[in-house]
Amino acid sequence: MTLSMYQASVPVFLRALSNLQHVLRKGEAHAEARKYDPNFLLQARLTVDMLPLTRQVQIATDMAKNGCARLAGVDPLKFEDNESTFAELHARIDRAVDYIKSFKADQIDGSETRAVTIKTRSGEQHFEGEGYLLHFVIPNLFFHCTTAYAILREAGADLGKTDFIGKP
Repeated sequence: MTLSMYQASVPVFLRALSNLQHVLRKGEAHAEARKYDPNFLLQARLTVDMLPLTRQVQIATDMAKNGCARLAGVDPLKFEDNESTFAELHARIDRAVDYIKSFKADQIDGSETRAVTIKTRSGEQHFEGEGYLLHFVIPNLFFHCTTAYAILREAGADLGKTDFIGKP
């Protein structure tokens, strides 16, 4: 059985973002149940040199939406990174999901050898599509989703493994 680039990307991205949305809702509900400002959690971080929850969500959505675009050979849709509430983070995830759903299989399939160049803090990185998906996008997407989960879990939100991985 062959797994296409589309199958290895779009459904994985959509599920990860759906689960992230669920985790955020549970974190927000936790704060409300404990009677503290849920927005306090948006600046929470695991340790002083890690990015806060808001930025983790922003990067996770960027990984998924930009990954689709670059595999399809188009310029990624830009988001402003100005979210400051849970509602705005939920809206960001919704926008990213809508954008990802706009890609069709024929845009992404066959991108295994497509040249992808990205700019990072350490300079330009060059990939072929398959390596970009498997060794950059997916690990980064799950790193930032995991970190968001861990921030909320550490804050006391009632989260478990099933909240992170979702249900089939």
